Amino acid sequence: MRVRDLLDVLECRVEAGAAGLDNEVKGGYASDLLSDVMAHAGEGDVWVTVQAHQNVVAVATLVSLACVVVAGGVECEPEAARRAEEEGIPLLRSRLPAFEVVGRLYVAGIRARPGAD
Repeated sequence: MRVRDLLDVLECRVEAGAAGLDNEVKGGYASDLLSDVMAHAGEGDVWVTVQAHQNVVAVATLVSLACVVVAGGVECEPEAARRAEEEGIPLLRSRLPAFEVVGRLYVAGIRARPGAD
């Protein structure tokens, strides 16, 4: 599955990083704690969070995530969008609550990587 395939599934829009819409999604991770994501998310994961600041993009870049989904209709900070555009990390925004986003990802076949906490 590619990031672009998530747009309809999650009822989301691209806030930045459209150049990465063809990134392959290999798994998923949900957390709002940046250190947790750095320690446990894996390359190619879609990350579901309600955080929408520039440090989210820094973590996504560090871990080589496929994309970040900001759930709950939270507005992305302009600096986060700028940074996501520079890094080519798709920053997606969904009005759906994080619980619903994760449920839809699961139904679409996205799973946690084996060994992920």
